Amino acid sequence: MEFDPRNLFSGLDITLITFRNLCTRAGKLLMKINVRAFAQKVLPSRFYLFARKVWFQLRILGMRLLGLRSLSPISEDFGEDRGLPIDRYYIEKFLGIHSTDITGRVLEIGEDLYTKRFGTCEVTKSDVFHVHANNPMATIVGDLADAPHVPSNSFDAIICTQTLHLIYDFQAAVDTLHRLLKPGGVLLCTMPGLTMVHGGEWGSTWYWSFTDLSAKKLFGDCFGEENVKVDVGGNVFVATEFLYGRVTKEMRKSELDTVDRRYPVILAIRARKAALK
Repeated sequence: MEFDPRNLFSGLDITLITFRNLCTRAGKLLMKINVRAFAQKVLPSRFYLFARKVWFQLRILGMRLLGLRSLSPISEDFGEDRGLPIDRYYIEKFLGIHSTDITGRVLEIGEDLYTKRFGTCEVTKSDVFHVHANNPMATIVGDLADAPHVPSNSFDAIICTQTLHLIYDFQAAVDTLHRLLKPGGVLLCTMPGLTMVHGGEWGSTWYWSFTDLSAKKLFGDCFGEENVKVDVGGNVFVATEFLYGRVTKEMRKSELDTVDRRYPVILAIRARKAALK
């Protein structure tokens, strides 16, 4: 009887499949008995935190060895419980590159976190636009898709991160952002591409994801193509890891900085309102 090397690989495949099934069954069992809650009760806090970190790393290693054959992510909160989410790496890198645009009177949507972090010493006034009046940081309350009460030509710079996908009429929201800018003013905007749909506070209004082409068309129609630049962050590997809940510190910088526009994790748009002639 001749030795057929294919039989060796066939046996290896069966072994891997069996191992995967065992891991899946073990994971389901652990979920049923709620190991995290049990460990949190019986372990001292510092040992629990250490064990939690080890558990996450073991899950990551297991997913790598098994070719990411898992139906459950490492994190259902973009990995925020472990570090900086991958999409935020691209957002903050983009704002850092264009920090010199954040001057004069600045409007930020949602909060003033990035105005404070990336704004220059030339910021003269900071405003926060929010849809809910109960937000203590809000200086302007309204619907970005319909805000006639906010005067036109008011702001030198607007920061709008991860917001437009939550607005059903996003075209109207972009028109508002354009209207609020002073002539020559700059909008720095980011939008999600390949992403999990989060079920948290904004889950009920998470309507859209965008592409490189849709971002160029959306902002080009409003600001003029010559006044719009769209950057993309992501590639197939980073997008996959982001969906599973990996965080920035678990990735190599070279992996994060390699761009493949077919797999956009983040769309980052710099749009300038045309100056008066």
